[in-house]
Amino acid sequence: MNQDIIHVYFMPGMAANPTIFEYIELPKDRFKMHLLEWVIPHHKESLSDYARRICKNVKEKMPVLVGVSFGGILVQEMSKHMKTRKVIVISSVLTKYELPKRMKLAKVTKMYKFLPTHLVRDFESYAKYTFGSSTIKRVNLYKKYLSVRDKNYLDWAIEQVVCWDQEKPLPNTIHIHGDKDAVFPYQYIKDCITVKDGTHIMIINKYKWFNENLPQLILNDNVA
Repeated sequence: MNQDIIHVYFMPGMAANPTIFEYIELPKDRFKMHLLEWVIPHHKESLSDYARRICKNVKEKMPVLVGVSFGGILVQEMSKHMKTRKVIVISSVLTKYELPKRMKLAKVTKMYKFLPTHLVRDFESYAKYTFGSSTIKRVNLYKKYLSVRDKNYLDWAIEQVVCWDQEKPLPNTIHIHGDKDAVFPYQYIKDCITVKDGTHIMIINKYKWFNENLPQLILNDNVA
């Protein structure tokens, strides 16, 4: 393949499948999109070891890694095991200090161990506990995009987010965040490219912004 082609790997958010990127389009003469998927973690697998496993699915050298939500945390961990051209983190955090107070409290009290992830088969309850009662009207949307419903995966993933211990942003990382994000509230985010009225699912409902800006961000870090 032409050496000028930039390979961009996309990692979806917690429990999500790659269809969350179905509206994302990059110019095919400059970029090739690759979609990564979640796999079930091994028993007591560390996030670092998990990231190393996912790295095996990245076949090209110096790729761009794009991750949404928990996927944003994962691609940062992946970049610790491989050389990347750039890491783009969307609707996520760059350090443990950007986590909301409720997650910090959950870490201290270990309340995350008692979340009813067994309710995953009852998707309405799962959506309520995971994203808040305000999303119940959009259950069908989440049924489409959130397909990883394994309880072991969910327990593991929640613990990895709550207990993530990164203290400083990694170099060569771009952070894109919506000012209406309810999962990782904007008020706790330090430095980012702000998407006005962007929510936690803005990769889906603000896809036009990403299609307009991602190419330039990948090439020169500037937003159009």
